[in-house]
Amino acid sequence: MTEAAVMIFFPVLMAFAACSDLFTMTISNRVSLALIVGFLPLAFLLGMPLNTLLLHLSCGAGILVVTFSFFSFGWIGGGDAKLAASTAIWLGWENILQYGVVAAVLGGFLTLALVMVRRWPLPPTLMRRAWIARLHDEKSGIPYGIALAAAGLLIYPETQVWLRSISA
Repeated sequence: MTEAAVMIFFPVLMAFAACSDLFTMTISNRVSLALIVGFLPLAFLLGMPLNTLLLHLSCGAGILVVTFSFFSFGWIGGGDAKLAASTAIWLGWENILQYGVVAAVLGGFLTLALVMVRRWPLPPTLMRRAWIARLHDEKSGIPYGIALAAAGLLIYPETQVWLRSISA
């Protein structure tokens, strides 16, 4: 049961966050809260030592400080900052550098792709879709939650949570 929760909970929330950012350019606080609240019982059920649990929580807090400074400069959105921090809790310090690099690379590709696509006019049938028109608008931001979620999913199988679940 715990193994199934580990293999479903985090990936579903990451996919939801990515889709939400794509379609609405927002990531609900509920997603970040669910990631935090969902991590705690799973860590307990997996027998994670208290010091390791505290290190994972400190990773989330540290990333929140970094990402909110990015938010204050206007580099990322508030939902992105909270998603990165709540994802960091699941990944831990041992995976956070890799997460940052992968998210930056994926975010760079996403940004370049959107910049290129935004140069072309959209067919009228596509412009009638509000989310496509918003995504195509040069004044609109980049749904960076897609890159953050994809990076989290790519790194997740290397985390203590995942590895503990398959070895239990």
